[in-house]
Amino acid sequence: MRVLLTGRMDNDAANQAIADGTMPKLLQSLVEQIKPEAAYFTTTNGQRTCFFVFDMQDSSQMPAIGERLFANGMSVAIRPVMNLEDLQKGLAAIDR
Repeated sequence: MRVLLTGRMDNDAANQAIADGTMPKLLQSLVEQIKPEAAYFTTTNGQRTCFFVFDMQDSSQMPAIGERLFANGMSVAIRPVMNLEDLQKGLAAIDR
């Protein structure tokens, strides 16, 4: 299932992770683990935020993904998403 992972990092934790060099390592290991089809980085409400779209094979993957991020001061949300093709397929399946 295609999902969107949103990670928002506390500013103090992010500043420390950048200063000690753990931020690039954390992001690189996450990318290697989830193999996203898209990755975006921005700010949300004044906090560093990342968005990853990837294919989650099973919900049991959530702890392995989330716990590493939680341990590094991030708030995490993982939710199912669709691309345009998925939406068109879903709409076509609606029994009218």
